[in-house]
Amino acid sequence: MTKFTDFPLIAPIQKAIKDAGYTAPTPIQTRAIPEILEGKDILGYAQTGTGKTAAFTLPIIQGIAKTSPRHGIKALIVTPTRELAIQIGENISTYSQHLNNVRHAVIFGGVNPSSQINSLKRGVQILVATPGRLLDLHSQGYIKLHQLDYFVLDEADRMLDMGFIHDIKRILKIIPEKRQTLFFSATMPKEIERLAARMLTKPMTIEIAQKSSTAERVEQQLYHVAKADKRKLLVHLLEDETLESVLVFTRTKHGADRVAKILNKAKVPAAAIHGNKSQTARQKALKAFKARDIRVLIATDIAARGIDVDSLSHVINYELPNIPETYVHRIGRTGRAGREGVAISFCDIEERSYVVDIEKLIRKRITMIAEHPFSENADAMPAPVEKPARRRPKPSEGRANSRSTKPKAKKPSKGPKKEGARDGKPSHTHFKNKAKKTSHRKPRRQENTSV
Repeated sequence: MTKFTDFPLIAPIQKAIKDAGYTAPTPIQTRAIPEILEGKDILGYAQTGTGKTAAFTLPIIQGIAKTSPRHGIKALIVTPTRELAIQIGENISTYSQHLNNVRHAVIFGGVNPSSQINSLKRGVQILVATPGRLLDLHSQGYIKLHQLDYFVLDEADRMLDMGFIHDIKRILKIIPEKRQTLFFSATMPKEIERLAARMLTKPMTIEIAQKSSTAERVEQQLYHVAKADKRKLLVHLLEDETLESVLVFTRTKHGADRVAKILNKAKVPAAAIHGNKSQTARQKALKAFKARDIRVLIATDIAARGIDVDSLSHVINYELPNIPETYVHRIGRTGRAGREGVAISFCDIEERSYVVDIEKLIRKRITMIAEHPFSENADAMPAPVEKPARRRPKPSEGRANSRSTKPKAKKPSKGPKKEGARDGKPSHTHFKNKAKKTSHRKPRRQENTSV
């Protein structure tokens, strides 16, 4: 299908799609929407930024609008972060704006639950939630899922990375066994595949590009630079005005705040978002970034989920992730919806092994930019030395053998020894023995001189 009007979607949804400016569906939407409308379980692999949210929300909205205006939660969408939950909620508002009988709510932790509880009391058909707040409000009796028809697990791989796998198993116990289940993710580790095998019933597997591929329209660049010079290189690159809208990734919350402070001091408008920031502060920073009031947004991996900026020109990995799949998610923030983007990665000597793992995953070499003002120190750095693998002892090698071959450690010396002294103390026994030996010494045989 080459346009949205080819889908059997009802008129109010078609109008909402047109109002949103959508014309041609993405590959994941082309393949997933018809299958979901037919009631099939879906296991979908697609790059970040390829339209997965519309792929599952459009048919769900249609299914609820056609079957029932009755109260009760009909669809549950579980996401790993509050930002992604809010983003999905905004998309649902857009697609259902011409429907009066479809209501939704978004719940997540880190904020007072009063307003979320009030939304649930008014009645909703679609619930978007993070795992912790969902289980909390369910245990308090505010959420009832016995009428559930659709269960969506979005960004399943990130759920695993963030340690939500046990929460997902708890959620499975409180939802009906008879349901339509949809899995969508950019990557799918083996652990998630095993979980999906237990949850899905004869699923339709939809794979767009490789499971761990990066967006084809994203140009990837690698800068070798000493750790101490990263801040200087970042400021230097941002002197180029073509870096219009930049998302910078750091590994820690403290690192995000530090980089934001450096950039603002260099007269580059920037803000940081991470888990220690309040929800209000995070949304304020994200809103300013989308409105181009600030040029640079610094984020940790968890906070970055759900950041959907259509015209994001650059992603900069100030610190490379130690998990290769995280790199795929990071650079997927740019080059979205068919646009071009640039992903720049800073690499110090400690991160070179990360690059090897990333290139192995994405099956391509990242273009190295050798000529830049801070490359001299990086070139002088030695290549990382691989540690030899630890050899396990053979069963035939007993503990006694290993002990006998081990050299005994010498006791540390407490100072120079004097003659006749042991460990710096005089030895009376030494002198006694010496005198004793002298007294029993045989007389030296004299040479016979007689003629």
